[in-house]
Amino acid sequence: MAAEGETDIKMRILGASKKLFAQHGYEGTSIRQICEEAGANVALVSYHFGGKENLFGALFESYFPNNEVRSIDPDMDPLIGVKLIIREVTAYRQSDPQLISIIQQEIIMNTPRIQKIREHVMPMWKQLRKWMSDGREQGIFRFGSLDTAFMSVVGTLLFHRDQEYWSVMLEEGKPDLETMTQDLTDFILHGLHYQGE
Repeated sequence: MAAEGETDIKMRILGASKKLFAQHGYEGTSIRQICEEAGANVALVSYHFGGKENLFGALFESYFPNNEVRSIDPDMDPLIGVKLIIREVTAYRQSDPQLISIIQQEIIMNTPRIQKIREHVMPMWKQLRKWMSDGREQGIFRFGSLDTAFMSVVGTLLFHRDQEYWSVMLEEGKPDLETMTQDLTDFILHGLHYQGE
């Protein structure tokens, strides 16, 4: 078991790397910058993580809700499942915008690190796709292409209004989490041609 000081310094390094990767990107952030931000010796990154690449992977081990994703019941009702994903992704976007920014940057740049992200994120997206497919088969949803519908839902959830780029177009204040979740749920279910009330 790691000593309390070691755990503290590891978490400081992880927190600093998450902040700096989100601000400057993986390539634009050096180990030295991370250690200056964390107040740590440069050698500790190698000691605790084995280098920058492993440090990147450790972010997803530490900050992504892996246990929550694993605990999802894959056989739940498709409508409940789709709503669950909308709610949880929206809440996570607000609770950890730095990791979301890192994910977005890596996907857009199509970096070799997207494989590490996939290991953590794809189980959730696969489950969403399955619920959408099951819901269509059960007549709950009526959409055409599963690929198009799936990517539209993912795009709506991942690339949302929080980005500075869109601020010049927005006139309303930032909604609270409950309002945003309800708006996104209504919008997505409409797009899936949800057949209920």
